[in-house]
Amino acid sequence: MTTEGRETPEQGVRGEVQQDRFVAGQDLTRWKSPIGRALASAAQRITTFLGPYAALIITLAVGLVIAVALAATFGEVYESVVDADGVAGLDHPVLEAAKAVRSPALDAVTTAYTNIGGTVGMPLIAVAIMIFLAVRRKSWTPVILMLAAGLGSLLMTILGKPLFGRTRPDLSDAIPPYEHSASFPSGHSLNSIVIAGIVAYLVILRVKTAKARVITIVVASVFALTMGLSRVYLGHHWLTDVLAAWALGIAWLSLVITAHRLYLTVRTRHHKAVLS
Repeated sequence: MTTEGRETPEQGVRGEVQQDRFVAGQDLTRWKSPIGRALASAAQRITTFLGPYAALIITLAVGLVIAVALAATFGEVYESVVDADGVAGLDHPVLEAAKAVRSPALDAVTTAYTNIGGTVGMPLIAVAIMIFLAVRRKSWTPVILMLAAGLGSLLMTILGKPLFGRTRPDLSDAIPPYEHSASFPSGHSLNSIVIAGIVAYLVILRVKTAKARVITIVVASVFALTMGLSRVYLGHHWLTDVLAAWALGIAWLSLVITAHRLYLTVRTRHHKAVLS
């Protein structure tokens, strides 16, 4: 998607190297830990043979395997917590509290809102934002990052539900339309925090002021928070399903952002080598 002759300083490779590298004065291509430096070196070697986008894709693929393994491990810990009635002790009280504040109008509004994070609404929103960012930046990076982020959250949802098979709240406690798949993890909660998180990250890379960064983070956080809580309000998920989805989403986002930082690192080094 890059066209060097038509790029502005904010577009294509130049835009990535000049605009995406620094956030609040922090250089994303600097790795302070030995592990980070080792990852950067490995990404550099991959880039030498396959190119920077290949390095990004391979890093994301490895991260996806790690994320699925983390999901399985997290599920085992989660199941133990539920059996021990630790955090899960909040499930029934929170559901009862939600039922106490329900009303026909609020039910309708919440149902409409939660549909935004469903299997139709969320992909449409994500694709629209992805295309806008890719065209505006003349870069495939937003496409790769958003597709990877969405695919990872989808796989964790698809694999997690049958693996643990947790029962949703009783239909008598839920607001229609009813859902019948397994309860853990909450797909709406997982997908919304991942998509909102990666969009916020891509926006933060380009905004210039602290105020704009704070607004971006607040908007993304409120969206993910309210989407998850709407699932509890409607009686479609237990609170712990939502908490688990948020934790998995944050872990996966961290891996995706790390992959992008590695990509930026090799892009920056290559750009400097060309200039010199």
